[in-house]
Amino acid sequence: MNSSDRTPADLLRSALSADPARPLVTFYDDATGERVELSVATFANWVAKTANLLQGDLSAEPGDRLALLLPAHWQSAVWLLACSSVGVVADIQGDPATADLVVTGPDTLERARACRGERVALALRPLGGRFPQAPEGFADYAVEVPSQGDRFAPFAPLDADAPALAVGGVELTGAQLVARAREDAAALGLVPGSRLLTGRTYDTWEGLSAGLFAPLAAGGSVVLCRHIGQLDADGLAKRVESERVTNTAV
Repeated sequence: MNSSDRTPADLLRSALSADPARPLVTFYDDATGERVELSVATFANWVAKTANLLQGDLSAEPGDRLALLLPAHWQSAVWLLACSSVGVVADIQGDPATADLVVTGPDTLERARACRGERVALALRPLGGRFPQAPEGFADYAVEVPSQGDRFAPFAPLDADAPALAVGGVELTGAQLVARAREDAAALGLVPGSRLLTGRTYDTWEGLSAGLFAPLAAGGSVVLCRHIGQLDADGLAKRVESERVTNTAV
């Protein structure tokens, strides 16, 4: 990857320039049987649309805090990069009452209602499906995002030294996040083309790094497995083989 990259959005741009067709995020939900594979180009398109929603319709600005109440999921990964693209601080499992915006899954709707700013809900259904009926007081992400533009340009230049992510009581700037992701990639043995399988959750830095940032920083890809505990040893071995996994962090 490009050594001059200083934000997660930079890392994604470099991945897009290098090989847009290669897989970036392969997502499994072992409670539902869902499998979704996103190439770099497809993932970047989702990020651009979500960043346009965030900056345009939701009026988010650099420095705003977004309480991200989502599990390990491909759409959560999209939101992480969209926040970075706009300059919004992604506060993982943060307090909605003190956040400028909140993005929530179906299991944390009541908690998310404490946010006085914009509220977005994700049904987390297969293929990015919408809610049968949008929760009152929330915009349904699956309804709002498809009409957004496929290209994104921030209104203000990104500051790599501004806060970008808060998780587990630690706040990281974009530059610090990229540096830690690169360190983790080296510790995990990731190189360009690596396929990392992980079942870690997205509520810790270790989970976020293995589940997105370290593979992205290394020029690799991630096989992100939600509810991996429901997969037996034989099933896991078959997945490692079928997905051509080179590294694991479960």
